Amino acid sequence: MKRMLLVRWMYIAVAAHLVVGVLLPLCAGMPLTDGYRRSIEDFFFGGEASQAGRALHMWWLALFGPTVQAAAIWMAGLVVIGDQQKNAYAWLMLALGLIVWAPQDMLISARAHCWTNVWLDLAALTLMLPPLLWLCKTDLANKNRKAT
Repeated sequence: MKRMLLVRWMYIAVAAHLVVGVLLPLCAGMPLTDGYRRSIEDFFFGGEASQAGRALHMWWLALFGPTVQAAAIWMAGLVVIGDQQKNAYAWLMLALGLIVWAPQDMLISARAHCWTNVWLDLAALTLMLPPLLWLCKTDLANKNRKAT
């Protein structure tokens, strides 16, 4: 029962990544992202950015959307493999991806005083890494039990 709930949680995490990836290009220039944009502009431009600087930032934010969408699709593939095959390796690869990505992303974000990114990264780690490690451990233990 616990495994089923955690697997569903991972499907929800995949869906959330896909939705965010779709919304980023659509929301990059909307008032919804003004606070985020201003915090980054303040660090890089010492205040409000020029029109060209703002346009560049919105372009980067929009461009990041398809990257998040692609990552969600890759994540979905690994979650399906982990779920259907009870494959510990799939869960481990997802966990390792987080472990490689998060510290670097948080360091780069912290250096730019982009605390929103740091908090989002911490939330992603907190919500995804423990279930992935549990699923990996459980599926590996079940595999080893069947092998003996």
